[in-house]
Amino acid sequence: MIPSLAGNDPRPNTGPTAAWRHPAYRRYQFVRIATILGLQMQSVAVAWQVYDLTRRPLDLGYLGLVQFLPVLALWPITGIVVDRFDRRTVVSVGIVVYALAAAALAVMQPTTVTPLFITLAIVAAARAFGQPASQALLPHLVPPEDFTNAVTWTSSLFQLGTIVGPAIGGLMLGFVGVRGVYLSTAVLCTLAAVVAQTVQARPSATPGVRGPLRDEMLAGVRFVRSQPVVLGAITLDLFAVLLGGAVALLPVYARDIIQVGDVGDGARAVLFGVLRASPAFGATAMAIFLAFNPVGARAGRKMYAAVAVFGVATIAFGLSTNIWLSIIALAISGAADELSVVVRQTLIQINTPDAMRGRVSAVNFVFIGISNEVGELESGLAAAAIGTVPAVVVGGLGTLAVVAAGWVLAPALRDVDRLDRR
Repeated sequence: MIPSLAGNDPRPNTGPTAAWRHPAYRRYQFVRIATILGLQMQSVAVAWQVYDLTRRPLDLGYLGLVQFLPVLALWPITGIVVDRFDRRTVVSVGIVVYALAAAALAVMQPTTVTPLFITLAIVAAARAFGQPASQALLPHLVPPEDFTNAVTWTSSLFQLGTIVGPAIGGLMLGFVGVRGVYLSTAVLCTLAAVVAQTVQARPSATPGVRGPLRDEMLAGVRFVRSQPVVLGAITLDLFAVLLGGAVALLPVYARDIIQVGDVGDGARAVLFGVLRASPAFGATAMAIFLAFNPVGARAGRKMYAAVAVFGVATIAFGLSTNIWLSIIALAISGAADELSVVVRQTLIQINTPDAMRGRVSAVNFVFIGISNEVGELESGLAAAAIGTVPAVVVGGLGTLAVVAAGWVLAPALRDVDRLDRR
């Protein structure tokens, strides 16, 4: 049963589960986990279907491009919408679009990748609004003293979804095929959209967008540029994941590179799901650790160290043909990335006024899209040019180069001490 939202529990709780005493936060997390599960299952099915249709790694890169271009095209208005309208409603509408898109994928019988790409572009357009709205809504669900704990658990549940979602998606691919995965996504997202409308958030204490539209469209960019710590954290994550991400090429590793003997497509599909879940498994373990053991002092230096470990783990995965070594390397990369994410997300939120959170979250989401979706394109292009294994290894080396450059060029981020102090 979903708990009542009559109000937040006034009893003090400064422990590792402080955020969970707030009913609105619990309901919000139910919505997020259902949506994440569905979209992660769907992403496994789409990637598998695309590679099954064409057997070209480059097309896996194009999956990232079609999901990024709508975000880039819409970002000037997404933040304004989030800051002008009820963020809960924006989240709900986005989830409804996810459900409709999943239902459309379930009834398709494509012979080319074009219908899949078009549907994913529509989902990406909905995410361009829904994701910033979800981030901007979070500070209204818990009091300031519980916010860092809320960010940590929010990230933990995201990673849990990205463990369970691909694993379920891979298993379902082997047993019921892509259509069963898409139908399950539609059901989960429909339920999430209904529950999202019941989340009760505290009203904003500051006005939202009030100036001329043309000025407000760039307000988020101007704010990020004026905050060296925020700009440094976003930029470090952007270039590290852009170069070092290997997720787009996992279907190639599952089908053609990792040695598991003479097995059929069903077993390879399950392996793909396990590989997709491995980074999130490591990230979830790290998130739970951080909930009980906060980042503490020297947070900026720890972020740099985490990104460096991410690069090394990416190189190890790229060179591996052993299933267990590959899984361990991916899990370590996920754990390192999780530490970086917690530091970055907390720094962005605590340094951003509430009236600006929608627009700043929209800018952040564009950067995330560049690092993830454009990173997938970069991986596909690199694999087509120099081969899959060299592309992943070179990407990991590029991540290490970014860490070295950032250490010199972004001293404000390097010198950040504790996340619970402004």
